[in-house]
Amino acid sequence: MAKVPSAVVAASGLVGGYGVARWTKKRQLGGAVLAVAGVTAAQQWRKQAGGKAAGALGAAYVAAFAGSHPLAKKVGAWPSVLGVAGAVALASWAVADRKA
Repeated sequence: MAKVPSAVVAASGLVGGYGVARWTKKRQLGGAVLAVAGVTAAQQWRKQAGGKAAGALGAAYVAAFAGSHPLAKKVGAWPSVLGVAGAVALASWAVADRKA
């Protein structure tokens, strides 16, 4: 079975977490999706690029989640979530997946 790139896992966590929270109207469920994907991506980052890179990418993941909220007030919810997910995916690919 092919391994899913960490960039896809991280972006899916941000998009999926928001989508689940929005459609179920249960923020905790969306947070669980976000957390599971974040932990999964962090494990991949650590294996592929080391602890320091995993820490930096993990911080970027959390910052993207937090930053999407004020950004959504300016550009809308979905554009905000898709934008930060794309930024995290690009960073993840550049730091970890490109080497694989």
